[in-house]
Amino acid sequence: MRTGNVIVVDLGFGDAGKGATVDWLCAVESARPVAAVVRFNGGAQAAHTVLADGKRHTFAQFGSGTFSGVPTLLSRHMLVEPIALAAEAARLAELGVPDPLRLLRIDGGALLTTPIHIAANRAREDARGSSRHGSCGRGIGETASYALRYDAPRVADCLRPEALDRKLRALADHYAPLIAPSPHRYEPIQDLVAMYREFAAAVTIVGPDCLAEFAARGRLIFEGAQGVLLDEWRGFHPHTTWSTVEPRRARAMLREIGARAYTLGVTRTYATRHGAGPFPTEDPALDIPEPHNPFGRYQGEFRRGHADPILLRYAIAVCGGVDGLALTHLDAPAAVRAATHYRTPTGRVTDLPVGRWRDLAHQRRLTELLRTAKPVTVELPDDRVGWWESECGIPVALTSDGPNRGARTMRTRALAAISG
Repeated sequence: MRTGNVIVVDLGFGDAGKGATVDWLCAVESARPVAAVVRFNGGAQAAHTVLADGKRHTFAQFGSGTFSGVPTLLSRHMLVEPIALAAEAARLAELGVPDPLRLLRIDGGALLTTPIHIAANRAREDARGSSRHGSCGRGIGETASYALRYDAPRVADCLRPEALDRKLRALADHYAPLIAPSPHRYEPIQDLVAMYREFAAAVTIVGPDCLAEFAARGRLIFEGAQGVLLDEWRGFHPHTTWSTVEPRRARAMLREIGARAYTLGVTRTYATRHGAGPFPTEDPALDIPEPHNPFGRYQGEFRRGHADPILLRYAIAVCGGVDGLALTHLDAPAAVRAATHYRTPTGRVTDLPVGRWRDLAHQRRLTELLRTAKPVTVELPDDRVGWWESECGIPVALTSDGPNRGARTMRTRALAAISG
């Protein structure tokens, strides 16, 4: 497949190295330059850490090609949080990126995440106590769920103050019982409207034709957020994100402009999870430093586990297949093992069944299966790359044995498909 366009998707619970992968793809020399990084899911909860040329930044809403001067398109499937976006732009400017907002294009159809959504999210998660779902506390679920039922504020409304004021007042009324109602709650609405008007003046808000315009200039890199095992319809409920993580939306956007892409699935050589939920190969004794994944108030400790090709094959299947793997963290210690199968009350499990899309009953059954699963593990061989290819039936296209840009190596047979 020779396309040059690439969809980067995390095949785990997140934190596999998507940002560093996108950064490398944007920095590598190619006959066709990267015209844009397209964000196709998630919002300000993304945390894609990039270390390059002595700079370090954890990208949230800006695309991870920003250090290379590649523009970002926040598509209509994104949840945009203007306050956090402004703060991220300021941090990027401090790192030497000139006028970061000039690199940004935002689809007017994208939903707005507001301080109201964030407060409601945190109040709801706090109320769950020990039964927390693993939320980041950034208002993502409230933004998405509110929009399913009501006329939610969108980026284009920042250009229409009267419409935005009306929508924000309705939002405040809806959440008043949850977030300590106040007789003065409309006063901050006026401040929000003023601030969002400034936001609209500072960024470029675009329509649906922007993607095709970028595609005419060069290659597109679609940067996913979170991980497929957290997908709203394919993850293990209720410990999921309110976002379609697997690449169906990226592929649909490409079809709209008559294009296609190479799908690159990113996975670590060991398993991780940040947040509550089943994690069969978890091993608290694994001593692997994680300097970029600290304790989170709502997610808790960063969790580590042994390699799990059972979950990886499931993730590949629900993606509708991937063309290649980006295998990260090859520098992981030899103590990491790999699961061959699970022991469960109903017998041996080597593969998870893939249900129909949006079949939440099936996903809940998988959650319970994983809660009871006891992995049987073996030592990883010296040839970890060959082992992963054999376990998944997918070629490894990119490897990395460290966090820096220079630690990544593209395998020769993948160059033509990815570089265009």
